[in-house]
Amino acid sequence: MRIKTTGTERENAVRRVLVNVGDQTLRVMDGDVIFAEFSVSTSQFGLGFEEGSFQTPTGRFVISEKIGDGAPAGTIFRARQNTGEIAPPGGTEDHVLTRILILDGLDPQNRNTRSRYIYIHGTNQEDLIGVPASHGCVRLRNADMIALHDMVTPGTPVEIIPVSNDQKSDL
Repeated sequence: MRIKTTGTERENAVRRVLVNVGDQTLRVMDGDVIFAEFSVSTSQFGLGFEEGSFQTPTGRFVISEKIGDGAPAGTIFRARQNTGEIAPPGGTEDHVLTRILILDGLDPQNRNTRSRYIYIHGTNQEDLIGVPASHGCVRLRNADMIALHDMVTPGTPVEIIPVSNDQKSDL
């Protein structure tokens, strides 16, 4: 995680989250200032909107719900419920860990995001952060997920964009 500002947040700045699939980053923006940046892992199956495709949807979203306040890092969630289990690092299973940010799609093509169980969440496969390896969700390291969870609120806008590395300088 990188925090790019050193002082307090700018007054009246609109906080939003920008996920760049091209460079596998998630930026927390305050207005046009990058407040924090995290490496992520999006889908190993590419981008898309179809049920059962395991692809990461793109477009505009809103964080509709935050789950996991106070849960220990590594807590396993199933069907958005805390199981009380802690996952060991690694393994091949794609666990939903630590915290969950539930996304509601705002565009016609991504309105099924919630029903597809596409979230922003922590992972047991932290060694795969930085490369597309998920089953559709946006995965973060567990410590980064806790930090992100504390930076956003329900109603925070999220945009997932398929931008390549050479285009990121235009953001």
